[in-house]
Amino acid sequence: MTIDVSFLRQLDRFDVVLKKRVISNYAGARQSKNYGTGLVFYDYKEYVPGDDFRAIDWKVYGRTEDFYIRRYEEERNMRIHVIIDASASMNFGTRFKKFEYASMIGMGFCYMALRNNESFEVSTFAETLDVFKAKKGMNKLISTIDILKQITPKGRSFFRDSIEKYKAAISTKSLVIIVSDFLFDPEELKNTLYLFKKSEVMVVQVLDSSERELALDGDIILSDSETQDRMRTYISNRVIENYSEKLLDHIYNIKKVCDSFNVKFLSVSTETPIFEAFYNLLGTADNVIM
Repeated sequence: MTIDVSFLRQLDRFDVVLKKRVISNYAGARQSKNYGTGLVFYDYKEYVPGDDFRAIDWKVYGRTEDFYIRRYEEERNMRIHVIIDASASMNFGTRFKKFEYASMIGMGFCYMALRNNESFEVSTFAETLDVFKAKKGMNKLISTIDILKQITPKGRSFFRDSIEKYKAAISTKSLVIIVSDFLFDPEELKNTLYLFKKSEVMVVQVLDSSERELALDGDIILSDSETQDRMRTYISNRVIENYSEKLLDHIYNIKKVCDSFNVKFLSVSTETPIFEAFYNLLGTADNVIM
């Protein structure tokens, strides 16, 4: 399955079940109202020449050294933010590229947002944060898919910097979905999740099946896809066992961080059917490692 029209048709078939999961889990915290003016502040956008400079938020500038202006709109439901890792390690995969699978997860949430008359924003991060400028409604979803299909993951992951910059532009209560392989120190995640105290957050780790179960042996030269560092080593059964133990420890450390912030966490293989991943994310079960 790829992120195209056929994927949207598949989502449509599961719409009723998925919508029930969303409503049951997130009802009661979706409305944002301002009874005085009929308008509510809902997010920031980067200032560009031609924008009203009087709308610049100088407090945000003080935190980020970037110019953002405040945007308002009529009363609306919870805003959904999807943030996808587009660093070089996400370009790996045997059946699906990890980035492709992560994009399907993200687009699933965006589709459900539209079906629930809610708005969504999609961004990717690697060495920089890229916030998509897409159209509205279903056209926005289609154009977002087109943008994702043109991306070739590359570069290193500057996770903390990217998430901090993104959070600076969120002020209303939101549902934030962060999708990555999280092949970095869990402390980086810990040092960013505290920023989202007023939002619902889901953390989705996407790993290829060959990363979960090392399928290498003998004399091997390993290359880091993000730093280009190379290392020659010998892969024995003992090395494979140690690798599996360390990977599992790493995943559980991520889970522990998410648990401490009451954040939903799912670690999933690209071999897992995409809708099975959705069910686990939107269900009421505890954090899951699949």
